[in-house]
Amino acid sequence: MNYQLLALDLDGTLTNSRKEITPSTRDALIDIQKNGKKVVLASGRPSQGVLPLAEELHLGDYGSYILSYNGGRITDCRSGEIIYSKYLPNDVAAPLLEIVKNYPGIDILAYTDTELISGGDTNEYSEKESFINHMPITKVDDFVSYITKNNNNKFLITGEPELIQEVKAEAEKHFHSYLSIYCSDPFFLEIMPQGIDKAHSLTKLLTSIGLSTDAMICCGDGYNDLTMIETAGLGVAMANAQPLVKKSADYITKSNDEDGVLHVINEFMR
Repeated sequence: MNYQLLALDLDGTLTNSRKEITPSTRDALIDIQKNGKKVVLASGRPSQGVLPLAEELHLGDYGSYILSYNGGRITDCRSGEIIYSKYLPNDVAAPLLEIVKNYPGIDILAYTDTELISGGDTNEYSEKESFINHMPITKVDDFVSYITKNNNNKFLITGEPELIQEVKAEAEKHFHSYLSIYCSDPFFLEIMPQGIDKAHSLTKLLTSIGLSTDAMICCGDGYNDLTMIETAGLGVAMANAQPLVKKSADYITKSNDEDGVLHVINEFMR
């Protein structure tokens, strides 16, 4: 199969444990773009948190794409145009905050272009999200009125895994099928518009550029990568992926600390 597009999760997939892209992987990704292939950085991160890696890989020079907020937004790196964006209904903010406040130590984060807005109890996992994205946390007293002044692609609820499962159950009970609610990590609960995930948005992108899902390779390691791995012509799990992700994949590559993405490029895109 002549694969034309490579969609990559970032944390645990493209980047190693030091949150870096190795020089050999970087060079290979630039090389396949020079040869006409497209690269999509598909992440739960906000757009601002993906941008430094997109610049490192010269995505703007070759017309590749950022898929941020787990598919809530797609950006054309060459033009800077947002070609798809889906927002949360503003009326979910207040009941979500009420649920969060029932659990000490749990935080809820919203995103601006430059900072994370915290409405709960800032914790080590909120700090982790801040570190990953190079965005400071701003604690606000009136979270709901502050964040509903703007559109929100997603909220992130953070905390200890045991409590996150309790929050997840309560949120699912309250919102039923009104929102997409899932864990990207045991300590991260993603709150997304209904029906939005990486596969949904990648399919929209493929349609807009005239490619089929058969022409796409998707690589990931986490639960939020499942849908795109199942949709791709070749779905790839990292050796360090969650067991369910490995079970769903067509191919298991090396780990993110062993240049697993480079291995995929050499095997299937050269």
